[in-house]
Parts: sequence; structure tokens; C-alpha cells
Amino acid sequence: MANNNNLICDAATGVCGVAGEEEMEVIDLNQPKKTIDVYYVTDPICSHCWALEPVLRRFTEQYGDYFNFHTVMGGLLEKWHDGPIDPANGIHKPADVAGHWREVGEHSRMPIDGSLMIDNPVQSSFPPSRVFKVIQKNHNERLAFEYLRRAREALFAFNQNISDKSVMIDIVNGLGLDGEAIVNEAEQPIGQQLLDEDFGLAGRLGAGGFPAIIMVNEENKGVKIVGGRPFEYYVDGLKQVLNTEELEPKQQPSLSSLLEKEKLLFSKEIEGMYDVEQSDVTSFVEKELLADQYQVKEILGEYYFTVTK
Repeated sequence: MANNNNLICDAATGVCGVAGEEEMEVIDLNQPKKTIDVYYVTDPICSHCWALEPVLRRFTEQYGDYFNFHTVMGGLLEKWHDGPIDPANGIHKPADVAGHWREVGEHSRMPIDGSLMIDNPVQSSFPPSRVFKVIQKNHNERLAFEYLRRAREALFAFNQNISDKSVMIDIVNGLGLDGEAIVNEAEQPIGQQLLDEDFGLAGRLGAGGFPAIIMVNEENKGVKIVGGRPFEYYVDGLKQVLNTEELEPKQQPSLSSLLEKEKLLFSKEIEGMYDVEQSDVTSFVEKELLADQYQVKEILGEYYFTVTK
């Protein structure tokens, strides 16, 4: 006679009946342990880091389950001085930056105005870097990374001086945080102390240029990729560090959820995330989003899309 106490309704089939023979089964609901640390060494005024945004976002969205992601400030510009700042790119004074930035923007199609560096140049990248570190310490990596993104939008596309205190306060306020309190804290010794810790880490990682992506396994071995590279470089680097030939990428997020999270996306970022041709971006967006979900604008010859407020 069947054991009437051992009954079950199968969620997959919808059929109820006698359960199987095994009375107890050991299960593990934990996610696979992330054994890889990915360090992104960067700076708020690094133009090549701005150009890397479309690639880096797709990499973290699709493969982020394999690694722990850490953003490290590298200290690109403490202050201007009489000597060369970046002789390889012909940069000796602030005005030299404008032309270099425009070239990066035109090549990457991540818009860069650059005229700010002639009219009202950023005097140091340390102030916005310190604000990043204070947000990271007091809140979390996600909000700090969002601050970094908003700061780069303000600087490169919308030509605002992100080393100016009032600009930094406005950006932090836009995250729903107390901008004045955070910027004031960043000006205290703790701000530079946190930044110096990042500089030390960047040095130990061997990051001599920006952007630098360093992937490290549990044995402290890995790969270092310096400079902006195609998406496949980072995927291949991750395979090498994990010692595998195959990885399972997550499906790209819907455009609706991505725009809701990011608030602003340039055409190049949508193209890169969804493998869409530039000429097809407008029709792709119209298909993926409701008309009242977004606004489309243009800057420096490039379309960008924002959530409707």
C-alpha cells in the first residue's frame, strides 16, 4: 500500500501523486564563488576611459557573475606645471588637451567637446577622485561608479569643470546624496588618504597607463590589459585567467531596464551593447521603448537617449 504521507504536486507538470523514493536531498542554492578580481584603474578626466564605456559596460553586464569588480583611482593629473604632462600625446599645457580629446571623441564616437580645457581648464583630477573615494567609503561601489559616470558626462559631453566645487556638489546631489557634505569631507585629510591607498594599489598592480584592466585569480596570477581594447580582448582575458575555453554570458539586459538604470545612453553605447548598426539605432530604440519612456537629443553630431522625467 502506498505511503499516503509521501505525496507531492510536481511544479513542472502540475500532476500530484506519490513522491519518489529519496526522502532527503542535499541542495546548494549558493551562486558559484567568484574567484576572480577585476581591477579597473582609471581617472575621472581620462578620455580613453570615457571611450571605453560602451565596451566596459557590456563586459560587466554579461560576464560580471564571474568576477568581483573594483574601481581604482589612478591619479592622472595632480596639477599643471611648467614641464610636459603627457609628452607622448604632445600635452604640455591645458589647451593641448582640447585637440587630443576631440580626436578621441571623433574616433570613439563617445562625444567630447574639449573647449573647456582652453576656456576654463580642469586644474587637477584629484578633487573629483577624492569625492569618488568618499562615496565609495560611505555608501557603496555602485553609487561611486554612478558618480564617476555622471562626472564624465558633465566633463566630456557637456563641458563642465568637474574639479569645481559647485559642479561636484551638483553631481552628487543628483545621486540623491548630500553633495555639500560629501565634497566637504573629500577636502579633509581622509579624502587624500583614501586616494593615496588607491595610488598604492594601482602601483602594485603595475598600472602605468589608463584605462587598465587587471584580472587576478586566487593565486595572484592573471592578465593586464592597458588601453582601450575591443570587447573580445576582455572576454579572452577572462577565459585565460579562469583557464577555460568557454564562458556563459548573461543575456544583455533589455534596453528599457538598461536606460532606467543608466539614465543616459549615447548611440555608440546602444550599438555596442546590442550589436546594432549606427544607422539602425533609432528604429531599434523605437521598437524597444514606448514613446513616453525616453527622450532623444543630439550633441556634437551624436544622438543620446535619456529617461523621461
